[in-house]
Amino acid sequence: MSTALISSDTIIALATSLGTNGAIAVIRLSGLEAVRITNEVFKGKDLTKQASHTIHFGTIRDDGEIIDEVLVSLFIAPHSYTKEDVVEISTHNSKYIIERIINLLIKKGARAANPGEFTLRAFMNGGLDLAQAEAVADLIASENKASHEVAMNQMRGGISNKLQEMRDKLINFTALLELELDFSEEDVEFADREQFQALITELKTHIYRLIDSFTYGNAIKNGVPVAIIGKPNAGKSTLLNTLLDEERAIVSDIAGTTRDTIEETLNIDGITFRFIDTAGLRDTEDTIEAIGVTKAKEKAKQAKVLLYMYDEFDNTAEEVINQVKSLYFDGLKVILVRNKIDRKGGYFENVMDQAIKEALFTAYTDTLVAISAKDADSVRPLKDILVNAIKDSQLEGQQIITNTRHLEALQLAYDALEQVEFGMASGLPGDLLAHQVRTALRHISSITGDIDIDRDILGTIFGKFCIGK
Repeated sequence: MSTALISSDTIIALATSLGTNGAIAVIRLSGLEAVRITNEVFKGKDLTKQASHTIHFGTIRDDGEIIDEVLVSLFIAPHSYTKEDVVEISTHNSKYIIERIINLLIKKGARAANPGEFTLRAFMNGGLDLAQAEAVADLIASENKASHEVAMNQMRGGISNKLQEMRDKLINFTALLELELDFSEEDVEFADREQFQALITELKTHIYRLIDSFTYGNAIKNGVPVAIIGKPNAGKSTLLNTLLDEERAIVSDIAGTTRDTIEETLNIDGITFRFIDTAGLRDTEDTIEAIGVTKAKEKAKQAKVLLYMYDEFDNTAEEVINQVKSLYFDGLKVILVRNKIDRKGGYFENVMDQAIKEALFTAYTDTLVAISAKDADSVRPLKDILVNAIKDSQLEGQQIITNTRHLEALQLAYDALEQVEFGMASGLPGDLLAHQVRTALRHISSITGDIDIDRDILGTIFGKFCIGK
C-alpha cells in the first residue's frame, strides 16, 4: 500500500470535545517533529530528552507570555497510537486557551489534522488493520453496552484474526496451484484437492456466519426496531407510555386515536430498542386513519421484533391468528402480548390463548406473555423477554459484523468461493482455479486492508471520523 496517503507533516488537533463543561481539554500532535515543536513553546523539562510514556508539568508560553499551565504526555514512536511520536497537551478547557495553543503550535510547524487522520496514520503505519480502524469510529459512537462490546471486540481483532488465518492458508494453496503450472507437462498436483476443499468449506461456513450476524449487529449498532401492532384500543400507546415511564402517546378510549407512527428509544439491560407505536389495524373509511394503518404494516415489515397486542374482550382468536400470519416474515421475532389482565378473569390462560398457541407456536412464535399495559410491574417480564429475544438470536462467542462495507465484501468473497468449488468439481486446471482464489482473496483482504485500497475508499472511511481521532 502506498505511503503517499500519509504526509510527513506533524499534525495537530483538539482530541476532546470543544464547548463541553469539562475542566480539561487535550490537544494532540503526531509526527516526526511533534516533540520538538511542543518543546519550543513549553517551559519545563527539555521534552526532547524525556522517555516515552512520561508526563511533565510546565507552562505553554508565547514570547514569554504564559498562556496556560499544562501537563504534557509523551508517546515516543513506535509506542503510540499512530506509531509516530505523539504528544498530548492537557490544558484548561477554555476556547480562548485552546485556540491560542493550537495556533501557536501551527505557527511553529504543525498542521491542522484532517478528520480521522490520526487513525489513518495508525492504519497506514501498521498499528491497526482497516477493520480495527473502522471499529474505532463505532466505539466512539457506541451508545449502549451491547454496541460497545461489539466495537471493542472488533477493535481487538475479533473479526480480522480468523479471516487473516484463512487468508494465509488460501495464499499458500494459491502458490501451490500456480507451482503446478511449472510442471504442467508432468501432470502433477502440489495442492492436495481434499485439503483444499476442506479449507474452502471451512471458510465459506465462517463467512456465512459473519454475513448472518449482520442483521443482529446492525440492530445492536442502530437500535433494535420493535413494532407495537394490534387492533385499535389494544393498549399499544399505553404500553409505550409505560415502557418509557412518560405520557409520550395520546391514550383514549376512542378507537383510531393513533393516526401516525410514534418512535422512541429505550435502553434495556445495555441494548437500545426503538419502539414504534402504530395505528390500530382495522378496515376504515377514514382516509387519514387508513394511511396510518398502511404505515403500521410498513413499519412491521421493517421491524426485527413484533409485539402483537390483543385482549380477550375486543379480539377473537381468529383475528389474532390471521393478522400475525399476514404480518410475519422470515427472521421476524414475534411476541404475543395479551393485554388487560387486570380485568375480570384476565390473569389466567383461557381457551383463546390455547387456540392461538396451537395455530401460531412453532411456525410463527414461541412466546406469549400476559400483561396489564398500564402497570409497570406487569410490563417488567416483557422487558426481560425482549432482551432475551435479542441475546438468544446471536450465538454466544460468535463474531458480529455491523459494517455495510464488510457485508458487501463478505458476500462477494462467498460468491467467489462458490465459483472455486464449482471449478474444482468441473476439473478446472490449477491456473484457472488460482485466478478464482485470487478473486476471493481480494474481497477478503479488502476488509482488513491487506491489499491496495483505493484512495477514495480510505477518504470515505476516515472522513466520517471526528477531527482529533
